[in-house]
Amino acid sequence: MTLLEAYNLPFAAAAILLVFIALAQVIGMGDMFEGADADIDLDVDIEADPTAAGGFFDALQTVFGIGRVPFLIWLSVLLFTFTVIGVVGQQVLVSTLGAPFPAWLAAIGAGAAALPVTGALTRPLARLLPQDESSAVGLDSLVRRDAEIQLGEATAGSPARSKVIDRHGHPHFVMVEPNDPEATLKQGETVMLVRREGQTFFGVQYENPMLSLR
Repeated sequence: MTLLEAYNLPFAAAAILLVFIALAQVIGMGDMFEGADADIDLDVDIEADPTAAGGFFDALQTVFGIGRVPFLIWLSVLLFTFTVIGVVGQQVLVSTLGAPFPAWLAAIGAGAAALPVTGALTRPLARLLPQDESSAVGLDSLVRRDAEIQLGEATAGSPARSKVIDRHGHPHFVMVEPNDPEATLKQGETVMLVRREGQTFFGVQYENPMLSLR
């Protein structure tokens, strides 16, 4: 029995892809896969059910190991596990029943088995890998920072879209109202955020525009 038998073709393809990923890393082509490790922003309606989304993704991380390690490492472990389970499983079938499963059926079975096994293997692996320091910030950390009114005018009860830069240099787009109910914050004006209520920030104008931090 060889990896190139017709009933083992899904596992041969996975093995070839695994070798390609390894070679790409060795010869410096890993940047081709950079997009796979990019952060994905998911818009979740937390007001409707604040625990549903978190519970779902926690389950994915626990069972399948998604997000515990960089994507390329997770994919490599998955491909290796899928190949080994598939080839060994087909060999057992040939030895016991005299014939293997069709390639498509064997691939489905091996894939279903490989996902939880990959999750189990990546859990200890994640503890061995160095952890990157997160650059995520809480909304409260944006208070006392400058924000630029970008769209329209902000009045009391009518916030305007504004851009604020966090301590890591990353832009955030928030809704800003004037802290003074009688004030109007005009488009292009820079204000200091002094407090937050929910998703709305409140800003104060600079008496002298030269005092802004821009």
